[in-house]
This record gives sequence, structure tokens and C-alpha cells, in this order.
Amino acid sequence: MESLANLESFVRSAELGGFSAAARRMALTPAAVSRNVAILERNIGTRLFQRSTRRLTLTEAGERFLSEIRGHVEALQTAIEGISSEGAEPAGVLKVSMSPHFGTDYILPLMPEFIARYPLIRPEWTFENRQVDLIAEGYDAAIGGGFELTPGTVARVLAPAHIILVASPAYMKDKPLPAHPADLAHLDGIHMRSSNTGRIRQWVMRNALGDEMTAVTVERIVMNDPAAIARAAALGLGVGMIAMPDSLPYFERGELIRLLPDWYADIGPISIYYASKTLLPAKTRLFVDFVVEHFRRERLAERFAGSLGASNLPKRK
Repeated sequence: MESLANLESFVRSAELGGFSAAARRMALTPAAVSRNVAILERNIGTRLFQRSTRRLTLTEAGERFLSEIRGHVEALQTAIEGISSEGAEPAGVLKVSMSPHFGTDYILPLMPEFIARYPLIRPEWTFENRQVDLIAEGYDAAIGGGFELTPGTVARVLAPAHIILVASPAYMKDKPLPAHPADLAHLDGIHMRSSNTGRIRQWVMRNALGDEMTAVTVERIVMNDPAAIARAAALGLGVGMIAMPDSLPYFERGELIRLLPDWYADIGPISIYYASKTLLPAKTRLFVDFVVEHFRRERLAERFAGSLGASNLPKRK
């Protein structure tokens, strides 16, 4: 009977496109994965991969074999993991990536309760403004918005990611409140330059009626960090467009007010991402469920929804 290690090495190499990526996923060396696949090919008498210095591609027989065994291998792995974890306390390093501002404000405060509940899990959290490769970089999970789902990645939506217009009460003191995006043209803007493209971000606003219009302010200041834009707006330097979660602490302190409360830009959901639904380690599954339940209990999806207007936010005095 063929060993499960050989079969899994074949499946992961096919899914991830190479022995090195499969090795990272399985916590083996690339040489060990390659050897397992070679043994499998020798035992069944069929070449499953075409190998070159740049690519690893399935043969016709390999594609057929993958479709026939993939579900069975995952079912066996799930069964083995379920039996081995019964009665065992979840443990291990939990490597998670998240943005600095959002992570510090909304995820880091969860750590004391999570550690108290699961003391053998050791968080190793990285705060960074980029999309990580969960498999290649060895992350258990990532939290953020606008990520492209790569093969084998699962996303659970936590809340909407809505961009809104904000300014300080001091900046707006002697200015009329804008009633329409067109009224922004004479206000100083704190603009965002994308670190990926180098371009100034242009936000298309929408309202409940489905109207859309680009928000255009005077290009007074340019920054590349949303947290810095929020702080600059609170200092009275102009109008900023920032995510609703970044705005809430400033609203609560009365340092910012929302402009055009019926208008917002939708940049997709904030989600928690992880590498596999069926082979999820207990430490990752518990963390994902813990975060999802916190967002549900605290109704953060509703609080982060810029589409709800500003009925519950402080008004300008």
C-alpha cells in the first residue's frame, strides 16, 4: 500500500506548483518531497510530473491521478488530525500578519483573553501594510482587506471596508459643510500615495441611491500611510479619506467629524485569511473562530459600515 506521505507530497506539489512550496506547507525539505514523489512514481510505474529547471507540470496521467485521490488524501489527513488532537491542548507558534493601525486597535486587545484561554499557543504577530504569501512565508493567518485569493487560500469576512471623508472641527469651523462631492473642490486634501503603484489614490464615492462620483480635493498634502492621514486630519491640516475603523477612535474623542455622511467608497471586505479549510491546525482554527466571534459579538461589521451614514457619530459643534 502506498504511504500517505508520498501521496500528500504529490498532491501538495501539484496544488502549489513545486516541491519547495509543498515542502513549506508540509514542514519538510524540498529534497524530501521530491524523493517522496519519485518513490510514488516508481511504485505505480507512471510519471506524474514533467520536470524542468523552471516549472513542474502534471502529465496527463498525473492530472487524472490527482483528480481521483485528492479528496481521499484530505479526508484521511482530517481524520488523523481529529484523532490525534482529541484531548490535547492546542499549542504552537501562531504566526499572523495584519496592518499596524487596524491590528493594534482591534486585534491586539484580544490577545490577553486569547492567551488566557489557550496558554500553550504562542502568538507571533507581524504588523505590516502588505499582502503576505501565507504558504510561502509560513503564516498561519492574515487579517486585512483587498487581498487576492490565491489557490488554497480561504477568507472569512469580518466587516466591510468603507472609506469616508473626515476633517477636524477646527478645520471646518469657518467653512460650510459640503453637501455633495462636488463641494470638496475648494477644500485642502490630505492625499494617499499608493506604496505599490506610486500613484495618488482616487476614491470613487457612492451613496444609497447608487450615484457615484470621484472625491476631488486640493492636493495640499500627500502621505503613504492611512494612520498618518488620520492624524494629520485631526491636526486640522485638511480633509482626509480614511477607513471607517481608523476613524472611530477619533470620532469618540471628538477630534474628527465625518463629512458627506451619505457618501462612502467601498474597497471590499476586511477578512481573515488562512491557507486551508480541511487541514487547518487547531491553533489556527481556534484563532479564526475567536476573531470571528468577537466581531459578531461586538457588532463591528455594523460599526465599520460607512454606508449607514453618520446618525450615531458626533456632530460639529
